[in-house]
Amino acid sequence: MSATNENNPASRFTAEPTASNHFSWINTRLGLERTFMAWIRTAVSLIGFGFTIVQFFQRLQGMETNSGRTMRAETPRDLGLALIATGIGALVISSFQYRRMLRYLASPPFDTLAIESAHPIRTPVFIAAAVLTLIGIAAFISVFFRFM
Repeated sequence: MSATNENNPASRFTAEPTASNHFSWINTRLGLERTFMAWIRTAVSLIGFGFTIVQFFQRLQGMETNSGRTMRAETPRDLGLALIATGIGALVISSFQYRRMLRYLASPPFDTLAIESAHPIRTPVFIAAAVLTLIGIAAFISVFFRFM
């Protein structure tokens, strides 16, 4: 093998356009979709919980307590921002991984098995992740500037 073939794992084999290979490709693609949707679900939970925790603890700080313990005024905001940022980071990282794997599944030798190869990135789940990333960024900015 030459040095270029060793760097490209797809060049080590050929994928014959048979029915079993095609269904294996579809199964792999659906597994990729399920994994990406699980990342999206986790990120949405982190963003939502981060935003909620800020609201909850801000209201809790206004109540009187018998114990006399108080928390720092910045603690709810910092925790909420950390959770929101973690959710946004999870969306961004998983989106890049998803795009990379889609390109790999549409590249040779899989191009004969691929369902779509013209625009493998324009999928509903990727568009949903992009919209949710924008919502997460808006939530982060809202919490950051509102509770400063």
